[in-house]
Amino acid sequence: MLPLYWTLVAVMVIGIIGAVVPAIPGISLIAIAIFIWGLVNGFGSVSIPLTVAIVFLLAGLGVDFLATYYGAKKAGASKWGQIGAIVGLVVGILGLWPALPVGGPLLGILVGPILGAIVGEFIYRRDLKLAAKAALGIVVGSLVGNLIQGVLAIVTVVIFLWTTFPNVS
Repeated sequence: MLPLYWTLVAVMVIGIIGAVVPAIPGISLIAIAIFIWGLVNGFGSVSIPLTVAIVFLLAGLGVDFLATYYGAKKAGASKWGQIGAIVGLVVGILGLWPALPVGGPLLGILVGPILGAIVGEFIYRRDLKLAAKAALGIVVGSLVGNLIQGVLAIVTVVIFLWTTFPNVS
């Protein structure tokens, strides 16, 4: 039982990293690990951490959206910039970046939204300076959202450890 516990905790640590780094599952991975522990030991042992994980997962989605939206709005981004960032993210993950020998998809995830937002804004406004400012707002908002999700993920894992560790050892 102890090896499973520490394996699930390791998965949760990956979930914490994923809450901050795009394209790696975050709080959802933590919730799955808690759910697995509940399957093995009964859900009564994880009712609080599982509830917290689900609430924080939903809150994290909302925070991510609102932070990106607020950053874009503060920088004066249009819907074209936001759409461009989303398209850039998809192209960055699936496009040419994965062909790179080192860090391809991760680099695509980081660079794709920036370039996509710039292209989207430039198509809409025909002003490269405004396009770059809007793209920066989208990226900063997204980063703030990721940091908040990271904090929510850490709190979720701490609650899991606090409620379950005394019964494991």
